[in-house]
Amino acid sequence: MMRANQFNWDARTPVHLASRFYDVNSPEARPERWFADYEWADLGDLAGRDVLHLQCHLGTETMAFASKGARTVGLDLSGESVAAARRLAAHAGLPVTYVQANVYDAQQALGKRRFDVVYTGKGALCYLPDLGRWAHTVAALLRPGGRLYLAEFHPLLNSLGPSPAPGEGPELLLRHDYLAGRGAVARDATHTYTDGPPVQGATDCYEWMHGLGEVLNALTGAGLRLTRLRESDELPWPRWPDMVRTPGGWWRLPDTAPRIPLLYALLAEK
Repeated sequence: MMRANQFNWDARTPVHLASRFYDVNSPEARPERWFADYEWADLGDLAGRDVLHLQCHLGTETMAFASKGARTVGLDLSGESVAAARRLAAHAGLPVTYVQANVYDAQQALGKRRFDVVYTGKGALCYLPDLGRWAHTVAALLRPGGRLYLAEFHPLLNSLGPSPAPGEGPELLLRHDYLAGRGAVARDATHTYTDGPPVQGATDCYEWMHGLGEVLNALTGAGLRLTRLRESDELPWPRWPDMVRTPGGWWRLPDTAPRIPLLYALLAEK
């Protein structure tokens, strides 16, 4: 199933490169736009630090760490994504090292290199079947005192689904599991979360649901100490048509909708 995901992300890459969603060819497409202000506050000064971005895709966020003065590495399953990320970083004049590998093989792929910060999220954990193994991999990649920063879509958001089913109204309804336990969810990724043409070729992908408790227990089980947890009602892009722009440039549900968490961010220390 992870091999199918690899092929699917290879096939997604040209679609995402051409999309308005990523807007990689615009001179105003700053990598910092994918981050909330509280993320930078939690991460602190990154200048001179070793930062690893797991499951980095096109490196649109990875480049932001390099622009902050960090020694930056991005790792992704998709060879096409890694090749595109290298081109984008070179075009921006940013010194980022990109490595192709399954996240579970990150230790072997990166040799003995250890990091001050491991960053991941915003659509990463749903592609991992085993969070315990992921957490132990992260712990092994961190130096003593190093920190994991995870900014991820809230499992409640994933449970709501991207859009109403045929015949349903616009109300937010629970459509998918919040908790793990039923195995992989097979999806047709002919159309991804971006605009653009349909994906050609490998359109099968698999996702796994992970509740917040499962994430926290995986990290503490790997010996990491949770130091901060945030739940946010904002997203970096408008998932639903009625979302409104925030002063910081992100999006939230209108005041007529329930105030629910759409994103969460946590900091954990080795």
